[in-house]
Amino acid sequence: MSSIFEVLAPGTGERAERVEQLRQLGFAWADLEDEEYWLDQIVVMNGETYRELEEASSRLWGVLDKTVRYVHKRRDLYELIGIPQILWDMLDDCPIPDKGLISRYARFDYAVGHDGSIKLYELNADTPTGYVEASIATPWLCGEAGIPTPNGRMKELVKAAWAVERPDTAACVAYGSHLEDSGTIEALVKHSGLPVTCVDCLDLWIDEGIVKDATGREIKRMFALYPKEWMAVDDGGDALAYAIETGRLALFNGPHSILLQSKGLLAAAWGLYELGLLFDEQEQETIEKYILPTYNKPVFSGSYVSKSMFGREGGSVRMFNEQGEMDIQDEAGFDTSVLFPSVYQLRAELPRIETAAGPRHLLTGMFVINGQPCGLLGRAGGLITGNTSHFIAMGVK
Repeated sequence: MSSIFEVLAPGTGERAERVEQLRQLGFAWADLEDEEYWLDQIVVMNGETYRELEEASSRLWGVLDKTVRYVHKRRDLYELIGIPQILWDMLDDCPIPDKGLISRYARFDYAVGHDGSIKLYELNADTPTGYVEASIATPWLCGEAGIPTPNGRMKELVKAAWAVERPDTAACVAYGSHLEDSGTIEALVKHSGLPVTCVDCLDLWIDEGIVKDATGREIKRMFALYPKEWMAVDDGGDALAYAIETGRLALFNGPHSILLQSKGLLAAAWGLYELGLLFDEQEQETIEKYILPTYNKPVFSGSYVSKSMFGREGGSVRMFNEQGEMDIQDEAGFDTSVLFPSVYQLRAELPRIETAAGPRHLLTGMFVINGQPCGLLGRAGGLITGNTSHFIAMGVK
């Protein structure tokens, strides 16, 4: 069977030396606790398919931006797409960003088939990781192998985005000990060129709407790898929401990125498409071609997927076969369907590739930074891409 992908042989040289080179570049989790997270191979995508993927991402970005603006300030739709009620005032009171800039740091995840077919799985518009793998490791690995990469623009687009947002602080949970999240915010800060302080979310406290770090320093503008839906669950979440809605804290990605983040937004877009509402002819073609039928209820007779509207890293995903029976579910990630409603999506299989570590299924990520599709991220794992999947670099013929 012909394929739009080619999987190159592993790189030459000792793995330990290459892992150390990547660590020095800023990718410090190529190996995690004796597990090989990074697969030392490159998946090369056909150039024609990449160009279609880039165009599809641009068009889908516009479709989902339009859908957010339709949902905005409609509280019945907030509820339908799973937005926690504690965030409704914040979403209504904060000004919605300009077209295409609801999130300045996002990643689409696709099933790109061996035949070049492209189907959108989901959009992480709030707190995507994989930035270091895509912006630092991938260009280095592709450059070493002489393979072209579209990822070189990622750093300049982050710099442009942060020049507008100008955060004074970047935060993640367990900063300094959680390698991936710490390395992600450190790389973003470095690429921004701004004097930004990195802190642990767990060290933050809020005094009458003013957010402060462990030293008592006031934080006014913050980039945070902190999922906004957790404000409905965490102690102090209501105080953080209050700080944002009263303008004492500007948070990036902005508040409305949670509307893009919800997998319920795909159900809203699909529903509007089926009703013939909102979208023009080209947008309807985009939805029909690239978005999988997605609903708030399990209307499929078989072969579908259920997942929490705010599931991450594969958590909460359950796959059902042609007979409507569950035949696989994620066991590693946290099942957020106990906290948030679920969506039901037509099942689309990830392509299987052969790697030196054995057969894997390939998930193709496309970053959208400052409104521009700009970088590929390869993840190789099971039928459900979860915490146990591997990073594999992707280039373009």
